[in-house]
Amino acid sequence: MSAVRRKVRAFVRVKPTADFPQDVIRFGPDNKSIDLSIKRDIKKEVVNNKQTDWSFKLDGVLHNASQDSVYEAVATELVSEALGGYNGTIICYGQTGAGKTYTMTGPGKNYQHRGIILRAIQQVFRVIEKHVDQSITVRISYLEIYNEALFDLLSTASGDTTGNVQMSIVDGPQGAHVKGLSVHHISCEEDALSLLFQGETNRVIAEHTLNKNSSRSHCIFTIYLESHSRILSDAKYITSKITLVDLAGSERLGKTGSEGQVLKEATYINKSLSFLEQAIIALADQKRDHIPFRQSKLTHVLKDSLGGNCNTVLVANIYGEAAQLEETLSSLRFAARMKWITTEPTVNEKHDPQRIVKNLQKEITLLKQELAMHDSLVNRSPVNYDPLNETQIAEINSQVRRYLEGAIDEIDIMNIRQIQEIFNQFKVILSQQEQEVEARLHTKYILIDKNDYTAINAAQKAGLVDADGHLVGELDGQGFGIGIAPYLSKQGVRRAKARRAKELVSLTPRKEGLLSSGSAKDLESFSISRSQLVTANKDLDMKEGKEQDAASIETHRSEPAPREDSNRPSTPPLKSVAFEDFKNERGSEINRIFKENKAILSDRKKKAGEITQRINLIKHQMDITKEALELQKQERELQGEYVDEKGQIIIDEEEFLLIMKLQDLKKQYRSDYDELQDLRAEIQYCQQLVDQCRNRLISEFEIWYNESFLIPEDVQEAIKPGGNIRPGMIPINRVMCLDEDEQERFDRMQKAVLPACPGSVPFYNAKSKMEQQHSYLRTVTSLQQMQKKPGLLPAAVKNKSSSLLHNV
Repeated sequence: MSAVRRKVRAFVRVKPTADFPQDVIRFGPDNKSIDLSIKRDIKKEVVNNKQTDWSFKLDGVLHNASQDSVYEAVATELVSEALGGYNGTIICYGQTGAGKTYTMTGPGKNYQHRGIILRAIQQVFRVIEKHVDQSITVRISYLEIYNEALFDLLSTASGDTTGNVQMSIVDGPQGAHVKGLSVHHISCEEDALSLLFQGETNRVIAEHTLNKNSSRSHCIFTIYLESHSRILSDAKYITSKITLVDLAGSERLGKTGSEGQVLKEATYINKSLSFLEQAIIALADQKRDHIPFRQSKLTHVLKDSLGGNCNTVLVANIYGEAAQLEETLSSLRFAARMKWITTEPTVNEKHDPQRIVKNLQKEITLLKQELAMHDSLVNRSPVNYDPLNETQIAEINSQVRRYLEGAIDEIDIMNIRQIQEIFNQFKVILSQQEQEVEARLHTKYILIDKNDYTAINAAQKAGLVDADGHLVGELDGQGFGIGIAPYLSKQGVRRAKARRAKELVSLTPRKEGLLSSGSAKDLESFSISRSQLVTANKDLDMKEGKEQDAASIETHRSEPAPREDSNRPSTPPLKSVAFEDFKNERGSEINRIFKENKAILSDRKKKAGEITQRINLIKHQMDITKEALELQKQERELQGEYVDEKGQIIIDEEEFLLIMKLQDLKKQYRSDYDELQDLRAEIQYCQQLVDQCRNRLISEFEIWYNESFLIPEDVQEAIKPGGNIRPGMIPINRVMCLDEDEQERFDRMQKAVLPACPGSVPFYNAKSKMEQQHSYLRTVTSLQQMQKKPGLLPAAVKNKSSSLLHNV
């Protein structure tokens, strides 16, 4: 599909203000132009040629516009085309505090004021629900560029709590991408919003004069789409991505009053925005051959969005105040330059190689059926179109020999494969005869290479060459002579290579199932191991059910059993001894789950080792087959290649069988490799369960040990419901019920809001999950600080923290 060049679309959004300068900023009647007028400064010299009036033509001016109308004008069409296979990018640009983050994400608490990212996610999943004939996969990533360093805002969601994954920008066939950036598969709108809110909490913000919550980094939220047809069986599918960029605002240090770390951040921000403007200017100049994309991380990441295969839209956010006219003018100039850039968006069509192979195999089957039907219509005897076996090849060889000897006058021809094999047997017989002739010559003569002058001189001294330089036995420079043929032309060398290829092939099993003794034993052992793996998979399903039960048991900590004997030992026992007693009594259930998970983990690791050995053996067989194929190719090139009418090279049956065998080995290799990857994922999950059970067992033991031997009995009576609490101590149950009050308020809000706007359910569910996680983290932090103070109760703290974790 040919690409259509399009201009970058640019919009201006004016931040609402009570002091809007109507005499300085004026909008056109069509809301697609904006005029600025600055009064001449009379304090300067008499001759003052500084420009005071500017006019800018844009695709739209959004003044006093709601979030809904902004999305409708800027993003609705772009997201719709992205679902059709076109890449799309929306960039928010402007000075600090002008409303870029508000436009892109919204305030975060009000559903009606949500930004472009949240509305784009909602539009994507609504379209997916309507397109039942397509299978659309959605993935997301969230990248932050802070002080020219790359950070993954969703690294904690992917399990990397350290954040030490090194990321770099790599140019590939599909464009620039960030290596090491986590990409998350999502199945519903709520999951996407949860990840978005989680990433927002990891962003770097700071306060200065113009903005209390100023973004100190550039953030890029990307939605990856992949669409497969559920109806058509072709291998074609489309991919696209929606890149939503929230740039950090440009700052004038004199106005923001930044200092210290904020000043350093402002320097990096202004520098990267300056490089972005340089790249825009270079793209707008049609005569420029080089575009400086690599000057900064920001321009390198946005390489495909600026002037590439992408629909690009710019939203320039400006202040509607007279005091910010210089920054407003700079933002409008940037938007005007962006409109000079042209892009060439095309549908990203790809082909699934696995589906192509299936379609070709299906076509081969249909062609065979059609040939069989044609044979029956013409009353022709059934013809076998499968590859010839060794018995049939031997029969053809016998017929060719009898034909050459004159025993038969013609050879019966049944199909094309037989014709090809007849010619192949002619070559085999001819090669054998040449070998016999050469062997007889070696017994009678010494062969000398005509181009080897040293050997010729030696032959002259020995009297093998006459005075004229002719070899003995040579007739008129033709016919038979005594000489050594060039090395590569020796049939013996070629036959040696052929014999070596056959020896290499004999080391590996043929497609029909012929095995050497060693490889047959190895593959037999592997077939046994595969059957064991099937049984193990059934066991895995049963054990996974046990693991789920274990997880449910694990999340609910059993209430402490009342102690029959309240008398304590004068000194606490050793923790090692107490731990053994705890595992046999109070913690027996958790200890049982821990042992079961550990046994399952050991079993999975053992199976992974067996599959790894099998993969290594298949890889060794693939290497041997490839070497045999290379020798066959060299022999074919020496003997000369045959080409059919379509220009395709004709290969012999042996080389064809090697190719088919290599394909089977590759298929088996991929299957085993996928199985190994699945098993590794199970091992990782089992390892997490084991670690979780181990930590749970230790945590429960610490609680039990403190309650049983360390906390005084009168204190335990005081912390019970209805007990007396010392002055200054906050009741633990009162602290924990504060979150319940917030949940009640959230439930009441849902009852009031959701009936009027059912589409807000994923938004509020995601916000609820995020606030519960934040409440849990705040509670755990405060309780950890309380633990450090004298007179507080670590055991009760841990108990309540565990119950709160279960609720989250």
